[in-house]
Amino acid sequence: MKYLLFSFVGLFLGAGSIFLLSSSEGPNPVTKIENEDEKETVSELPQRITSARLLRTYSFAGELLPTDDFDVRERLDKELTVNSYYHSSTLMLLKRSKRYFDIIDPILREEGVPADFKYLAVAESALTNATSPAGAKGFWQFMRATGRAYGLEINRDIDERFHLEKSTRAACRLLKDYKERFGTWALAAMAYNGGETRIARSLREQRAEHFYELNLNSETMRYLFRIVALKEILSQPERYGYVIESEDYYPALPVHKTLTVDTTIANLGAFAEEQGISYRKLKIYNPWLLDGHLPNASRRTYELKIPFSK
Repeated sequence: MKYLLFSFVGLFLGAGSIFLLSSSEGPNPVTKIENEDEKETVSELPQRITSARLLRTYSFAGELLPTDDFDVRERLDKELTVNSYYHSSTLMLLKRSKRYFDIIDPILREEGVPADFKYLAVAESALTNATSPAGAKGFWQFMRATGRAYGLEINRDIDERFHLEKSTRAACRLLKDYKERFGTWALAAMAYNGGETRIARSLREQRAEHFYELNLNSETMRYLFRIVALKEILSQPERYGYVIESEDYYPALPVHKTLTVDTTIANLGAFAEEQGISYRKLKIYNPWLLDGHLPNASRRTYELKIPFSK
């Protein structure tokens, strides 16, 4: 009986007033509307959602997007909308961006690859050492065969797809090869995602000259526009509603020394202890070390980053 009394919801009508009573244990608080004629419509979700405004020209790697074409504008609009409202994910991209762009940018410059290609790494891996269902790995999502073809060591103990500096240089060489073959950076990016052979065949069969004339699978059709959208949002977050202070960005990893080794390390845990650091820190600084040891019968030279112990 007591349960029924506290669960009961009563409705009382008075002179111009409505009172709703509910259990304090229920999901809704007591609500009082003094005058029904003056009540306002209040959103259940206190947010303001607007459409992205395409007010100017957009470019990728110095190449203008033909946004006077309705199809191009709508595809770009979709990616700006999706990524603008992908709140937690986009915020984390912003937080990571400074730490890793400070490493990637100088390498792109040295290799002669436009700076906009750092956003390709964002699109590929969200600036993490990700592994795809197909087996692509690292910031630049190299497949095993392609990584090896561009100079990365990949075996059961070492995977340099997880070595940011080396994999970035490998990605630069691959992208320059695609640019030389296809003539534009846009098509080079498409080949990076869709495969060199597929892009070449599609251009030939569809009698197309540019990326924007191609009709491809959904992922590849979205790819360049997603990169441009990520560039726009990450380079000017305030314009898209992201308020992030300088201290919110993840800083570069604390300074480290480089230790050159050319012998086997039987136990990386013991090795880390000798260096005055934890095994965890050793792996954070050297994610390309896959196992708990570093076999090196061939006496190859490796450079290990060792954070300064406190």
